[in-house]
Amino acid sequence: MSINSAILDNPLLKGSGLPPFADITPEQIVPAFHQLLAELDQELATIEANVKPTWSSLVEPVERLVERLNWSWGIVNHLMGVKNSPALREAYEAVQPQVVQFLNKLGQSQPIYNAFKALQASDQWATLNNAQQRIVEAAIRDAELSGVGLQGKAREHFNAIQMELAELSTKFSNNVLDATNAFGLTLTTREEIDGLPPSLLSLAAQTARAAGEENATPENGPWRITLDFPSYSPFMQHSTRRDLRERLYKAYITRASSGELDNNPIIERILKLRQELAHLLNFQTYAELSLASKMAKDVPAVESLLEELRSASYSAAVKEIEDLKSFAAAKNAPEANNLQHWDISFWSERQREAKFAFTAEELRPYFPLPQVLDGLFGLVKRLFGVTVTPADGQAPVWHEDVRYFQIADETGTPVAYFYLDPYSRPAEKRGGAWMDICINRGKVTENGVSTVRLPVAYLVCNQTPPVDGKPSLMTFYEVETLFHEFGHGLHHMLTKVDYSQVAGIQNVEWDAVELPSQFMENWCYDRLTLMGMAKHYETGELLPESYYQKLLAAKNYMSGSVMLRQLHFSILDLELHYRYLPDSGETPKDVRDRIAKTTTILQPLPEDSFPCVFGHIFGGGYAAGYYSYKWAEVLSADAFAAFEEAGLQDEEALKVIGTRYRDTVLALGGSNHPMEIFKAFRGREPSTEALLKHNGLATA
Repeated sequence: MSINSAILDNPLLKGSGLPPFADITPEQIVPAFHQLLAELDQELATIEANVKPTWSSLVEPVERLVERLNWSWGIVNHLMGVKNSPALREAYEAVQPQVVQFLNKLGQSQPIYNAFKALQASDQWATLNNAQQRIVEAAIRDAELSGVGLQGKAREHFNAIQMELAELSTKFSNNVLDATNAFGLTLTTREEIDGLPPSLLSLAAQTARAAGEENATPENGPWRITLDFPSYSPFMQHSTRRDLRERLYKAYITRASSGELDNNPIIERILKLRQELAHLLNFQTYAELSLASKMAKDVPAVESLLEELRSASYSAAVKEIEDLKSFAAAKNAPEANNLQHWDISFWSERQREAKFAFTAEELRPYFPLPQVLDGLFGLVKRLFGVTVTPADGQAPVWHEDVRYFQIADETGTPVAYFYLDPYSRPAEKRGGAWMDICINRGKVTENGVSTVRLPVAYLVCNQTPPVDGKPSLMTFYEVETLFHEFGHGLHHMLTKVDYSQVAGIQNVEWDAVELPSQFMENWCYDRLTLMGMAKHYETGELLPESYYQKLLAAKNYMSGSVMLRQLHFSILDLELHYRYLPDSGETPKDVRDRIAKTTTILQPLPEDSFPCVFGHIFGGGYAAGYYSYKWAEVLSADAFAAFEEAGLQDEEALKVIGTRYRDTVLALGGSNHPMEIFKAFRGREPSTEALLKHNGLATA
């Protein structure tokens, strides 16, 4: 095959529509981007040469250029998360610098920036609608934050930093994935598996078989326990072997902190470079640079919210640990006076069982994935009037377990689609759960005919896979996670904005983007929603009422500790990007240990290297923005309170308020400021009251 036809046939150059996953191989990535970036470079030069400060000769061509790059690069990024392999990594690392280089060039284009400024200052400005003005303002701000004002040496330095940061972030994530996979604990005796639930024994036998123990069975083993969350978490909750819990815990907290996969030097380097980047753009700190495009007005505003929540949760958390010690003592546990980190999960699970008389494992049979999906889809139909139906076979997928769905409005017209990749695949898929954009909604004009391109989302979870002929039986936490990611998906998919730059989650201030996701989690405790999906996978029996009452009672179990843990991460992130000085003699780990004094009850162990796996801020987009979870949780709790006030049993009232939520929070995307959107929905600014109340932390 000649080079030219190979390039013509390259599926990564299709440029629009659903990604042809079945046809994509890592070998195609380098030639595709070589070709694509050369074309985009030409296109950019043409735009710069002919640009005028009007919507059609500036905003539209720039948008088309960005869309082409996003389409191809989005696919490669997606595959890095769900289909990671040595060949894919190599190709990704080969083209990433060129992509970053091109994005820098575009972001720093003086002709384009000047045209945006001129458009803002022109008579045409008044004729642009709100969404269009937000697009122009964001373009100006982003260009300034991309170093458009820098010249000569300063610009070269800025670009070199951007390039290195992108490489470091990829390396950080790969190290975490590899370090998580590098550890495995094979158990062979009855004593070693004491206390472990059947669901974990099945998974552990399946993992052992995958690792070459072909005769492994749930009954007789051997059983392989890994640091992948569906394996690690239940082991820590249920294993009666304190020595093994300690071994596993220490392996978990030291991941990616030594040897070839050591992320410590990467973290120091990232923080140093971010600091330099901020200085180049005339910010004192990286935190201030990060907040320049967020909803919170400055670092003190964020710190005051975090402190308000910290002081509300700290004493509750102290009391929770004291109660746990007394509980362990009452059970004559030798470790009761000296509870260690590897005892907390185990004893909290025992205490929860005793207090609320159920185990997390007992609930699993009531939450098979197909039914949970039915319950979730039933809820969005009740609230927002949309119908979700399977569309498997209508889209190419990257793994046989991936499903494809359609969302239609009240008239039956399709409005969006999404992929669901639900199960953990530790060898190739990174941990955690996320929603990502496959295709943005937007108006497309071809040959003078305008159509609306419908949005498509990726929803990725890492829940327990189907084992030994049973469906995927979910923990309640996995149910909440699915609802959370689907909330992000709705934000992307139910947008009514036709400008792709501000449709769905695009251009939504980062600290408001978690509102729709956290909002959806609240419905997991709503009686109608929960009882509609919780049915025993074998008998079809409804979840007994007593369990529902116990779930409600247990909802705020350890909520002080849970809240404090999130605040610990948020405050650490802010401190590293606001007060920490690289090369000052203090390491990021020292900062973490210092922060821990007021944000943890059990201080971290000396070898605990949490920053080395803090992927949100070193491998993802949450740097100096992890607080967003709490910031948005205030918004989402207050938004859910509007439904509670209307009456969760009142279907008509729910429809009315659901429609208002859909028409504001979900429909408007990034076309308005999130505070304006929130006020349009709620009629006022948000307050922390609902959040503290929902967490059982409101002081009387």
